[in-house]
Amino acid sequence: QVQLVESGGGLVQAGDSLTLSCAASGRTFSRYAMAWFRQAPGKEREFGAGVSRSGSITYYADSVKGRFTISRDNAKNTVSLQMNSLKPEDTAVYYCAAGTNIGGRNTYDYNIWGQGTQVTVSS
Repeated sequence: QVQLVESGGGLVQAGDSLTLSCAASGRTFSRYAMAWFRQAPGKEREFGAGVSRSGSITYYADSVKGRFTISRDNAKNTVSLQMNSLKPEDTAVYYCAAGTNIGGRNTYDYNIWGQGTQVTVSS
């Protein structure tokens, strides 16, 4: 089973870009579909972006489509989230997640989670 550690969060201004990274330990990283979720204060954790085991298929929530790009490098056991044109409503703790259901958009589709990294977008 892999373990996940996110990095790259921070405080940025609206319109800025930021890249989050998730490093996975273990030899089975390529067996998992990966995703980024986010959770704003007082709100439920919501799906942001997902990528298939090979990286050939990506899928996004409507709220981030066209602005965020998810990618993975199975040789380096990493998955990244490039975030452009950030908005104040993107402020949240961002979580990396691993699961076996390709295309899953719900938290129950993923059984391995990182500790999260805070992203704050000021207006």
